[in-house]
Amino acid sequence: MMKISATIITHNEEKNIGDCLASLYFADEIIVVDSGSSDRTEEICRANPKVRFYHQDWQGYGKQKNIAAGHAKNDWILNLDADERVSPLLRRSIDAADSTAFSAARMPRENYFGKRWIRHCGWYPDFTVRLYDRRICAFSERLVHEALEHDGRLATLEGNLLHFTYVDISDYLCRMDRYSTLSARELFSTGRTTGVGSLLVRPFLTFVKMYIIRKGFLEGWHGMVLSLLYAQYTFSKYAKLAELSRSLHKGS
Repeated sequence: MMKISATIITHNEEKNIGDCLASLYFADEIIVVDSGSSDRTEEICRANPKVRFYHQDWQGYGKQKNIAAGHAKNDWILNLDADERVSPLLRRSIDAADSTAFSAARMPRENYFGKRWIRHCGWYPDFTVRLYDRRICAFSERLVHEALEHDGRLATLEGNLLHFTYVDISDYLCRMDRYSTLSARELFSTGRTTGVGSLLVRPFLTFVKMYIIRKGFLEGWHGMVLSLLYAQYTFSKYAKLAELSRSLHKGS
């Protein structure tokens, strides 16, 4: 059985971190890297004897996760977000895994919108790679939508990673503003530009993809709302990219 260090990056996660830590009771240690929480996140973490808590100014999602892995005593890392939980079946699957057969493992993610598990809209199985050998693998250090880079020896584990992603519409809209800004900056840094056509077409295609192609209509009201919210996110991202491009041209 492999020795596992669980890693979590946090910022004001007092509502989530307790349940996340409880689901990681099987880990040999838990590394929490916090970027300046002003709530009870640190207090809750330090009350858990398995937790080693570190302060780190925000460096971006991927870099922050790599910093957390650097604090670990073990080479096998299980990375979670504070709003995620390891299900009992996933824990058993991790315990039974043969670590000599892979360098990283993916798992299906069970995403919730409020209290509803969303099975369509492209939200399930939503495979995500979270268990990995840090000697071989590391997270890409993009501004947003970081991904684990590995050598291709990838296993698939049974059991869902529970993800309580958005509490409600307001929660989504608050995070949409931050994520769309980061995504626009990421695109801008690679030289991407956009025009009126993208602002009109891309949000519409996003809605069609989620609501029709990925059968969001089977989720009823939730599917319609999520598809519209993601279309709005797409519009915001490309509108902000256009804004950045216009600012550059005006300044030159």
